[in-house]
Amino acid sequence: MSRTSTRNAHGSGSLRQLPSGRWQARFTVGRDPGTGKQIQKSVYGDTQQEARKVMAQAIAALDEGAYLEPSKLTVGKWMDTWLAEYMGGVKVRTREQYEMQIRIHIKPAIGAVKLSALTPVMIQKMYNDVQKQGLSPKTIKNLHGVLHKALAQAVRLGFLRNNPASAAILPRVEKAGIKPLDSVQLATFLKAIEGHPLERLFITTVFTGLRMGEVIGLTWDCVDFVSGSITIKRQWQRKTRGGGEHVFAPLKNDKVRVIAPASFVMELLQQQRKEQLEMRLRAGKQWNNVNDFIFTDDTGNYIVDRTAYNTFKRFAKQIGVPDARFHDLRHTYATLALKNGDNVKDVSEALGHATVAFTLDVYGHVTDERKRESAARMDACIASLKTR
Repeated sequence: MSRTSTRNAHGSGSLRQLPSGRWQARFTVGRDPGTGKQIQKSVYGDTQQEARKVMAQAIAALDEGAYLEPSKLTVGKWMDTWLAEYMGGVKVRTREQYEMQIRIHIKPAIGAVKLSALTPVMIQKMYNDVQKQGLSPKTIKNLHGVLHKALAQAVRLGFLRNNPASAAILPRVEKAGIKPLDSVQLATFLKAIEGHPLERLFITTVFTGLRMGEVIGLTWDCVDFVSGSITIKRQWQRKTRGGGEHVFAPLKNDKVRVIAPASFVMELLQQQRKEQLEMRLRAGKQWNNVNDFIFTDDTGNYIVDRTAYNTFKRFAKQIGVPDARFHDLRHTYATLALKNGDNVKDVSEALGHATVAFTLDVYGHVTDERKRESAARMDACIASLKTR
């Protein structure tokens, strides 16, 4: 492949295509104090546009004093820089998880290692060690995801030739089985929560499949009683893990969705609207529902996630399923919908899953049951035809 070269539009660097097809961008980071010659660095990209973008990021970091000399860069220092400069757009809870993985696992194990000296063996040893210490395969997979992502950015910036985390062998993650409430447990649960202040919140959850943050974060502008639909556009989460202020956050897959629940649910929300208006009148000046939440306490305060969870757990223990989680209400909805003949694609969209394939992976056993039931019905139909 022929090599081509092009000057940067601002004259601060140059681009050329390598024989491999990738693009190299070179830019000046300063001058050698001894010789006075320019010191140039290279970054790379799969396309000319990508290489130009990475070079622009590096030059901006240089201008701001945030550029780090690769030869002096440790893994720990790079993880801090990556988190500060390249993860600004991630969700609050995601960033917290990244910070925790870096602080607890990555820095103690390989933080002092020069980035350029990091090897696949060092990374593998870290994964093996934390597994021996009792870390679950799923947590190790998450740890790997953070490190691999950070090192991939280092590759794009030209700090590394390739990603040493790509060669890691991870422990097998066993898929956790779901535990939806069966028909008897669900009927018992619905009976047990009758008259409780959170009754309508629980019923809405179990018959829509909303995540906890989605249901407690529902506001009245999300409900269209004319069309009988609910728009799920955000979730209500703690700003910091373990306590603190709550904020609206994007949905898990950033997929705003419109669901059309059973008319029973819409009637329930009508009742909630009426009761909330009555609570507001009783509370008077004490009413505090500036975000117009659907589910509140009697003075308009939002329902805290921990309150909803603990209340559910008390009822779960009461009906004989102490291990049930609030999230199992979501699984209950999906299982009911599929067993009652709803299309997998429709259920996947209602749940806000990234793909239908993910829905099938989680609830494949339900669709298998439906296939067997369908085959049994066909056998019965064939048998009846033979007797005519």
